Amino acid sequence: MRAAEGDVFVAEVRDPDEIVLRKKSLVDASQAYFWTGEWQRGEREAQKDIRRGRVKRFRSAKALIADLKR
Repeated sequence: MRAAEGDVFVAEVRDPDEIVLRKKSLVDASQAYFWTGEWQRGEREAQKDIRRGRVKRFRSAKALIADLKR
């Protein structure tokens, strides 16, 4: 991955004449999936469904499964 304007880096001073820069991600690797385009499209779609009332609530897993079988 190439460096770009706005990227954040960690600087490591190895000796008086050497500094190593490493690109730093501001998102934890375990959470990076959330910021992918595909996931964000799904989030927007889910929010539209919620706003339009296209959701159901169930008091139990048994009730959910019964609804799925209909």
